[in-house]
Amino acid sequence: MDWFVNLRPTTLDDAGWFSPFIETYTSEKLSWATTPAVHAYEKFPPFEDYEALVKEFAGRS
Repeated sequence: MDWFVNLRPTTLDDAGWFSPFIETYTSEKLSWATTPAVHAYEKFPPFEDYEALVKEFAGRS
């Protein structure tokens, strides 16, 4: 997947501008941990969902 980039905003100096779009590995998260992510997956999204997810993310303003 040469076109895929996984950026972890927590590694940035200022991540205040960032709002999560997809939350992965929810099967392992702490019960009290929440995010405002639009989509959540127990592991990773199925490969066939990626195109629609990328289009939806690109259409956000």
